[in-house]
Amino acid sequence: MRKSHTLGKLKKSGWLSRTVKQEIRENAIRLIREGEDIFPTVLGYQDTVIPQVENAVLAGHDIIFLGERGQAKTRMIRGLVDLLDEWMPIIAGSEINDDPFNPISKHARDLISEKGDGTPIEWVHRNQRFGEKLATPDTSIADLIGEVDPIKVAEGRYLSDELTLHYGLVPRTNRGIFAINELPDLSERIQVGLLNILEERDVQIRGYKVRLPLDVILVASANPEDYTNRGRIITPLKDRFGSQIRTHYPFDIELERQIAVQEANMFPHESVHVDIPDFMEKIIATLSHIARENPNINQRSGVSVRLTVSNYETLIAGSLRRALLNEETYAVPRVSDLSSLVASTSGKIEIETLEDGRETEIIRHLIKQSVLEVFRETVDHSLCSPLLNEFENGAVVSAGDDISSTSYIDYLNKMEPFKPILENIGLSAADLDNPAHVASGIEFILEGLHLSKMLNKDAVGDAGIYRAST
Repeated sequence: MRKSHTLGKLKKSGWLSRTVKQEIRENAIRLIREGEDIFPTVLGYQDTVIPQVENAVLAGHDIIFLGERGQAKTRMIRGLVDLLDEWMPIIAGSEINDDPFNPISKHARDLISEKGDGTPIEWVHRNQRFGEKLATPDTSIADLIGEVDPIKVAEGRYLSDELTLHYGLVPRTNRGIFAINELPDLSERIQVGLLNILEERDVQIRGYKVRLPLDVILVASANPEDYTNRGRIITPLKDRFGSQIRTHYPFDIELERQIAVQEANMFPHESVHVDIPDFMEKIIATLSHIARENPNINQRSGVSVRLTVSNYETLIAGSLRRALLNEETYAVPRVSDLSSLVASTSGKIEIETLEDGRETEIIRHLIKQSVLEVFRETVDHSLCSPLLNEFENGAVVSAGDDISSTSYIDYLNKMEPFKPILENIGLSAADLDNPAHVASGIEFILEGLHLSKMLNKDAVGDAGIYRAST
């Protein structure tokens, strides 16, 4: 629709005023009919969470997402903005997005009374119709609802004048979506004020009362443990949410891997080509899944998908650093790079025990478990016997981040049984000619055999010497 810039032209254009719930409902119906995804960048919720969100939108409900950290709650909340019309008309100069056909602020009513059909119209983009607040104990009524503006009072206005108000986030999100993250952290006093403006439609600031029939969709997020504990959220506000939707972590490792690949920040380097083998990606995803079942890790706080993404990025960074130091043109992560994950994992899990050094020990154990699990699932163990015979006959292999990639080509040429196993784990003919890929594959095989108790390893830091099991 062509944008009209006066009230009279807007009336003639055929534009119809709708509530925000009607608006996103109609846009959702169109997308569902066309078979398009409402949240195209959210993976793993197509058969669980997203149908519930679609039902809530079609029902015109306010929504609360319940889930542990790193379950795409905020992403879905922000994704609802795409269900709004791209552009929306408001009375020019309105702080609260006044509907030209149903103005609620004194500014808009006075302007229409003065100029009639000549009232100027502005158009706001849907991104400007989204308000978001992280609930914290110091959040105030002024933040959410508003406050008397002392500058306007100093200019000569009376406190009884509605124009002295400085509106907060909720009124400024009129005809849009207002989101509160971690809702239970909002103090009860503020929850009451929020409920009052959303349910009773009136505002009381410093004893001044004004009715504001706001048109707002309320969306919130919360951790289930906080939300269900008595006293963390007032019952009337909890009752306001028409739909309570439970999110979850990826059910399988492959989906976790896909999310990491999609979300990771990849910074291209003109002199180094970065490539990540499938088995290394699976190790990263498997680590998060194992952590979610580990009794030493606080499962109430969750193990975020951001852990997987951060570990993926750290692994790439470690391989890139090694390639730059060795002046190599390919950066392919190896098992010896996995020790760098201790730093990216430590801040994203909560260990139950407080013993010094216990955290690092647990993380290193998770890494070893991940390597072993992926090795068992990836490698055909019948191909390993010839290689183990080489070690029984006295072969010794040194591996680690201080070993150049070309040295692994020498191992491949001297020990033929490596080749069929490398092909089994996914290395192509071109990869077998690439020292960086060969190095990654051989380290994975050696460490997998060691963790399977088929080889001994003399570990020195991140490096090691592999020899026959005695």
